[in-house]
Amino acid sequence: MLAYVYFRNMRQAGHEIRITVMDSHTAGEPTRVVLAGGPELGAGSMAVRKERFRRQFDHYRQALIHEPRGHDALVGALLCPPEDPASAAGVIFFNNAGYLGMCGHGAIGVAATLHALKRISPGKFQLETPAGVIQCEQHAHGETTIANVASYRYRQAVKVTVPGRGVITGDIAWGGNWFFLVEEHGLKLEFGNLPALTAFACDLRQALASRGITGANGEEIDHMELTGPSRTASARNFVLCPGLAYDRSPCGTGTSAKLACLHADGKLKPGEIWRQESIIGSQFSARYEIADPPGYVRPLITGTAHITSQAEMILQPGDPFRWGIAGPDHGQFQPNF
Repeated sequence: MLAYVYFRNMRQAGHEIRITVMDSHTAGEPTRVVLAGGPELGAGSMAVRKERFRRQFDHYRQALIHEPRGHDALVGALLCPPEDPASAAGVIFFNNAGYLGMCGHGAIGVAATLHALKRISPGKFQLETPAGVIQCEQHAHGETTIANVASYRYRQAVKVTVPGRGVITGDIAWGGNWFFLVEEHGLKLEFGNLPALTAFACDLRQALASRGITGANGEEIDHMELTGPSRTASARNFVLCPGLAYDRSPCGTGTSAKLACLHADGKLKPGEIWRQESIIGSQFSARYEIADPPGYVRPLITGTAHITSQAEMILQPGDPFRWGIAGPDHGQFQPNF
C-alpha cells in the first residue's frame, strides 16, 4: 500500500519518471528487461505479484510496450526480488496484450541480461516466474538452456469450422501458454507469406473462441501455431501471439507444446534432439524429460540471446502519450488517479 501511495503521489505531482531497461533479442524475438524504476510490487509469489502489477500498475506495461517507446512484437520482463534466496531473480513477463505466465524466449533474454550485468556466471541457476520455478543453465559459449514448466497435450485432433476456410484440425497443448497446433493448413511457412499466415491464424483464433473451444478449466487458447517441414531443422513453425504479433523466434513455450504432442504420438523419445525453426529461419534446440503426472514432459529449450541496447525510458509530465498509445482509438492512456 505504501508503494502504491508513493507512485500515485509522484504521478499526481507531475514528476518525471525514469525507467532503466536492457533490451535483447532471442533468435530474433525482442525482450525488454526492466532493471530499475518500475513499480514496487511487494512480497508474495510471482503469480501474486503479477496480479498486483496488472491491477494497480498496468500503465507501466503500456508505457514500456506500446508506441512510442515500444512496439507490438516486444515482450517485457520486470525483474523482482525472488522469494527464494537461492533464485537468481523473479520475473514477470508482459506484452502488448497483457501478462504471460511463462515466456521461453523471454527467459533466455533475462539470462543474457543477468549475465551481461554479472549477476550470474556460466552454470546452473533458477528463475521464479508466475508459472513456476524455471531451472536454467548458462553455457560458457553464450547459449542458455531452460527447463520449462511441465507440458502436455490436452486434446488431440480437435476440429473447428473456420468461416471461409472450412474445417481445420489441430491439437490443444500446454507449454506454459495454451496453443492450438495445426499441421494441415495449406499455407507456405515462408517469411514472405506473413500476411496470409497472420490472417489465417487470426481467423482460427476467433473461430476457437466463438465455438467455446478452450484449454483446461476453460482457459483461453491465445497462441496459434502452424507447423510444417524445414530443410535445415526438424520442423518450421509460425506462431501468432495474443497481441496479434508473430513470434520471430521458434517460440519457447510453443516448442514445448510441440514436444508434448510429439511425445503423446510416440514420435520423439526422451532426450532426443528436436530442432525447431522459426518463420525467419532462427532455431532452438530442444529435448524433453518425462515429468509427472503421466503424459507430461519437461521440455529443455536451448537458444541464444544477444544484448541490443541499454537505455533509460523517460516519462515526462505533459507528454500526451506518457503512458503509451493504446486502445482502439489510439488515444493516450492516463491512470484514474
